[in-house]
Amino acid sequence: MFIKVRITPGTISGRDLVKKLVEVCPVDIFAEDEGDLLIVEENQDECTLCNLCIEAAPEGAVQIIKLYED
Repeated sequence: MFIKVRITPGTISGRDLVKKLVEVCPVDIFAEDEGDLLIVEENQDECTLCNLCIEAAPEGAVQIIKLYED
């Protein structure tokens, strides 16, 4: 795994925000389950570092942690 997507607890709420995160990710890292945001673990390595999820969420709510050195 090259990256880890982390959601800060309590920062992603509301069906609209969850739906937006699911929609903006081009590689399906996010999924919705009964209104809750889920991270699809097996898709994290597909992340293109586009930052669309970071831009769509409140500041600091979504973090993309690189597990490698540049």
